[in-house]
Amino acid sequence: MRSKLGKQALVILGLAFLVMIGALVWFSGQGESRHSSGNTAIKPTKQVSEKKSTSEKKSQDSALPRVSPSDWELVLVNRENITPELYPELETVDNITVDRRIAENVRNFLKAAQEVDPAFHLISGYRSVAYQKELFQSYVDQEKASDPSLSDQEAEKLVKTYSQPGGASEHQTGLAIDLSTVDALNQADKSSMEKIHKMAPDYGFVLRFQEGKTAFTGVGYEDWHFRFVGKDSARYMTDHGLTLEEYIKQLKEK
Repeated sequence: MRSKLGKQALVILGLAFLVMIGALVWFSGQGESRHSSGNTAIKPTKQVSEKKSTSEKKSQDSALPRVSPSDWELVLVNRENITPELYPELETVDNITVDRRIAENVRNFLKAAQEVDPAFHLISGYRSVAYQKELFQSYVDQEKASDPSLSDQEAEKLVKTYSQPGGASEHQTGLAIDLSTVDALNQADKSSMEKIHKMAPDYGFVLRFQEGKTAFTGVGYEDWHFRFVGKDSARYMTDHGLTLEEYIKQLKEK
């Protein structure tokens, strides 16, 4: 009796062992299957994510800065936008005055320029509307004295190629400076000026009157006239070769 029961027990234990082995094999196969299919699903998802991230970055790099054309540093003053006296709060930098909000930028820009050439200095900054009127008229008188055949209108037209009537000059904003190694327009060393033009955006400035842009600005090339517009705007404008007139138009259209 004991022998028979012992044999039956061994058979039962053997069957149980085989069932356990089969179960382990089955679960192992299922795990590998899930792991394999999981990797296959993850890879394309990651690739799509990476592509999307790259695309978004390119879009952000080319996007306009998040500024408004009504921001104080983007005020547009020219012959089509005659502006009354703005009365900016002024601060003296070197030998000129500027809007106090950009004083530190001017100091840093001047210091960087002098590292290129110690001869760089500030020539002009803020000018009141009244002073600009007097200055403009003095240039008109000089042109007429040089050429008595010129009428007042002809002399004014000539002067407008290098100076602006009162109310049309950026200098009244306190945001414009003239910076050069010499006290004469377009007479500084070109290679030195090119370096200054390239570094200007680092301090929030742009070369205001570029070559070939008279149709937009109404003013010919001026190597020394820089305008503060803020670092983001300055970099975007410089990278895209935009005048302030063109830039503001883009901002209004976005």
